[in-house]
Amino acid sequence: MNEIRGGICAPKGFKASGIHCGIRKNKSKKDLALIVSENVCRSASVYTTNLVKGAPILVTKENLENGMAQAIICNSGNANTCNANGIEIAKEMCLLVEKHTAISKNDIIVASTGVIGQTLNIAPIKQGMKELVRALGDNSSDANEAIMTTDTIAKEVAISFEIDGVECRIGGIAKGSGMIHPNMATMLVFLTTDVAISPELLKKALSEDVKSSFNMVSVDGDTSTNDMLSILANGKAENKEIIKDGADLKVFAEALNYVTVKLCKMIAKDGEGATKLVECEVLGAHDTETARIVAKSVITSSLLKAAMFGADANWGRVLCAIGYSTANVDVEKIDVDFKSKAGRICVCKNGAGVTFSEEIAKTILLCDEITIIINLNSGNETATAWGCDLTYDYVKINGDYRT
Repeated sequence: MNEIRGGICAPKGFKASGIHCGIRKNKSKKDLALIVSENVCRSASVYTTNLVKGAPILVTKENLENGMAQAIICNSGNANTCNANGIEIAKEMCLLVEKHTAISKNDIIVASTGVIGQTLNIAPIKQGMKELVRALGDNSSDANEAIMTTDTIAKEVAISFEIDGVECRIGGIAKGSGMIHPNMATMLVFLTTDVAISPELLKKALSEDVKSSFNMVSVDGDTSTNDMLSILANGKAENKEIIKDGADLKVFAEALNYVTVKLCKMIAKDGEGATKLVECEVLGAHDTETARIVAKSVITSSLLKAAMFGADANWGRVLCAIGYSTANVDVEKIDVDFKSKAGRICVCKNGAGVTFSEEIAKTILLCDEITIIINLNSGNETATAWGCDLTYDYVKINGDYRT
């Protein structure tokens, strides 16, 4: 698999745009994005598990009942959640796309992100549609910028790979910095691919993928109301359509996971106020679910996250998080190492502390990407989760987010 340029516009037949239409007061920030395919696509989505869901999610679910879509429209600056007219506004956004592109309103994925509980005015979106459509082109980065809220970096990736000798591509953009927690709070993630694949297998591949990608990301333990992962597959690569389990589906799933994991790491590293990406790699579990439970418990521990911020090799917080994780593990078999580009150090063996250099450990933990390696020594299954450190700035950002 080769990383390439172009983001969501790298696959054949996709265009994107992003503009400032006036939802945000800050005119330097884009706030409206559009992604379109030349033809109707096979499509699938996964949504937040929060019982309170943004109106766009409800409309998108309805539109995707047939597994088909051709465009994605998304605004930032307002979540269109907990509004009396939210569904009406989300449907009107779809109608505006239909009016300006001739794409059926029923083939639109609609999304919103931003402040919850404030009425979304359709007027700036309506006024900006001509410019948004006119700007469609190889503009993945503009679309990425337009869906960002508290993000500090763009989250964009694309790869090329082969299915049965045919070049295929997958591209993706994401937004997410806060209100990110496992079990499909994946912020907003939009993926495009030119692979030909049946709706059923596309849905299956996406649903399986999130178990080891976006469901393994946490920034702050808050599950958002608007988070959505959507993929459009237009078949423009002209590979033989994937209609059954087998080698071709496996290649597609591996390529999909490469893209999603890349985005996961970008999201975790850009957590609100974060200074470090914290990866937890669990080895030696007796089953995959146990490994996942342990990994997620560690990267969501506020005490552990604070220790990572302070470069404090307080491995006891790792054991503590495993202990309350509900995973069935033998504590007396657990080994813990800390690793970064500065080196690797063992801090716990068989559930007990070992003598180690605090100075070397601190040097390792001062790096901006840290891996906590946990070996349960009870089997062969593994899992990885991604999070970040907990800093003073997280409170500052969220203390006045609305104002």
